[in-house]
Amino acid sequence: MNMNILKKAVLLVLLLAFYSNMQAQKNVAVRNNLIYDLSGTPNLGVDVRMSQHWTLGMTGGYRPWPTDDKKVRKLRHLLIAPELRYWNDSTFHHSYWGLNLIYSHYNVSHVKFPFGMYKDVRHHRKEGDLAAIGLFYGRSWRLNRFFRLEGELGMAFGYAWSKKFDCNHCGTYYGKKTDPVFIPKFTLNLVYQKIEKKQKEPIIVNPIDTTPPPAPVLVVHKVAENTGRAGALQQENPVLEHVSHYKPYDRTRILRKEKGALYVHFPLDKSTLLRDFRENGVVLDRIVDITRQVMADSTSSVRCIQIVGLASIEGRVKHNEQLSADRANALKQYVQQQVPQATDNLFDVASGGEAWAELYDQISDIVNGMGASGQEADGGRLAALKEALQLIDSEADLTRREQKLRQLNKGRTFAYIKEHLLADQRNSGYLRIYYDYVPDTAAATINQASQLLQQERYAEALPLLRGVEADPRAWNALGVALWNTGSRDAALDFFRRAAQQGNADAKENLRQLTR
Repeated sequence: MNMNILKKAVLLVLLLAFYSNMQAQKNVAVRNNLIYDLSGTPNLGVDVRMSQHWTLGMTGGYRPWPTDDKKVRKLRHLLIAPELRYWNDSTFHHSYWGLNLIYSHYNVSHVKFPFGMYKDVRHHRKEGDLAAIGLFYGRSWRLNRFFRLEGELGMAFGYAWSKKFDCNHCGTYYGKKTDPVFIPKFTLNLVYQKIEKKQKEPIIVNPIDTTPPPAPVLVVHKVAENTGRAGALQQENPVLEHVSHYKPYDRTRILRKEKGALYVHFPLDKSTLLRDFRENGVVLDRIVDITRQVMADSTSSVRCIQIVGLASIEGRVKHNEQLSADRANALKQYVQQQVPQATDNLFDVASGGEAWAELYDQISDIVNGMGASGQEADGGRLAALKEALQLIDSEADLTRREQKLRQLNKGRTFAYIKEHLLADQRNSGYLRIYYDYVPDTAAATINQASQLLQQERYAEALPLLRGVEADPRAWNALGVALWNTGSRDAALDFFRRAAQQGNADAKENLRQLTR
């Protein structure tokens, strides 16, 4: 065995041990690989905490026997493996990922490794060096205040440089060889890492004022539910609504007063959808963009696209019914051409026919506005429009209703309506997109735990919050639970992390606790 290598390894382990004595015990861990022990190899590892999530470690193993070179079976080797770990939480506990470098000097013969690995050493002797780099995943379980177990799985890849001989000490020499090697990692470590007991806070007696200071009242509120991409888009696009607000169309609805709906317009008596007509291009692009974004999001989905086709009151009723249906279908077909994922079952397409309810509401708004201002504009227009409303209310037959409206006031009332009101009825009417989202189970858990915290049931809330610890929304509530169950250092850590994320409750809690 190369003694220079051994001296360097021993020196490195001693340096790590010296460094560990200079640190607080909670920042240093000493471990022994129990599976490695089964091969008869004494081994030891040391890990030093470098920051909130990172540790640096060194593993060493040395098997010098058999010392008699004439013995056929040998597993003599020195192993040195520095490693770097990233812990998924800041308590130096639970799960972690690791990267290690492996160096070994070996003299091996007549050994049968499991799983058919390294078959050359079953009937030959190999002596040389090995270098590899590996990646592994580990999990830690606390046993008591001093000890814990670590289980690791991983794989390393590298190269071995060896001289090959017959199994006996002075056997035939077959020459040098370089081989790629894969080294699986199956580790069960017994780890010593002392957790310091909580120091009792000294009691300060004030001879003047013996009234104890008030205990901090830690703040915790419910968190907002994540509504996915659709919920975020809804803030600036009220055309989006949650599916719980969906209602089927009926002809009594006044669509123009429902906030957020989008409209596209059609030329007079046409159902051809033109992008360059009025503001159609901008509106159509918004519809397509919103639909694509929601459908591409894994946390939300389009549940229904509601389209209502409308026509003005001019012309034959049957013709207008078909015209309004054709206009609605033209808009549906356009959306499907731009977003092929929007299948027929997503659409709720309705024909609104002649927009008499819309016209009635428009006339009513004008009448109410004139009445409120006391105007009798243009020689009694107020009275003429009131008469038009009475006519619409009293005549059920739509054809006769239009004829009578045209004749009212020698045609002047209809001329006013046609000029000022009917233009906006020549459109596809109403379009709205209804969405749904994946239920936010994490928010539900955090809010359930927050309710328990408000009831001072801290021990019940803590395991719920541990289950959603990866969600930053849980950190403030987790800090409250830890503080009130005695883990004050960990609580402060979570308060700081939540405050860095902008959590106002966590900032207030830190202010109280560090006051």
